[in-house]
Amino acid sequence: MFFFERDHIQFHYIDTGEGKPFIFLHGLGGDMQQTAEVFEAQAGIRFISMECRGHGETRPVGRAEGYSFDSFGDDVVALMDHLKVEKAALGGISMGAGVSLNVAIRYPERVNKLILSRPAWLDEPLPENLRVMQEIASYIQRFGAQEGIGLFRQTEHYLKIQHEAPDVGQSLLRQFTQPRAAETVIKLERMPADVPYRDPKALGRIAVPTLVLGNDIDPLHPAGMAETMAEAIPGARLEWLTSKSLDKARHIREAKSLIGAFLRA
Repeated sequence: MFFFERDHIQFHYIDTGEGKPFIFLHGLGGDMQQTAEVFEAQAGIRFISMECRGHGETRPVGRAEGYSFDSFGDDVVALMDHLKVEKAALGGISMGAGVSLNVAIRYPERVNKLILSRPAWLDEPLPENLRVMQEIASYIQRFGAQEGIGLFRQTEHYLKIQHEAPDVGQSLLRQFTQPRAAETVIKLERMPADVPYRDPKALGRIAVPTLVLGNDIDPLHPAGMAETMAEAIPGARLEWLTSKSLDKARHIREAKSLIGAFLRA
């Protein structure tokens, strides 16, 4: 485990293995355990991951203006500069997919492959699927994490998600139970309201091999977003993962296999 400094923040990252660099980014409210869970170490791949602002052991929270896809993308490029990595395969899960997309669009010379797993954003701020994150932020701010989780559990919104997709429901509750829930609530306020890119035509300018991983039975990561992204990026390959709510172990096996094969190709 290592740290590097940018914008008066100590960013927590891992750097393991040797070979072609692959930078893999977690989702909103996640950490590096999420990325490590679906990556299987393999010869010839240098695995790099980092915890974004307001996540994991990256501290302090920093300024509010830093919670945007452009800023998170600049943090990734700063990590690459710190590690003297000129170009890498770049990927992420959910918010991490959005950050990776932002870097691929704004810094195309730094990316040679792109993996977008379970995308949750397109070019529309505060999409319907992510409004629940701001709802959670409101409960934490008004009632605190401990009381807020009890109230949130009673909402029609949560009960509907928990019934349709239990794993997604549990991931929402983890936003309340993480150790720094109140301290880092700004990420749940600001990131859903931002966008990875603003020009829909930008996807058509991506010129690197791209793998899009979608799934269904997942109200936070609609299947239609993965389809839209794969259709818009030239030559992108769309593959489907078993929903975590149906079989989490199978989801992980499939993600490992697809990501590993894409990196080896």
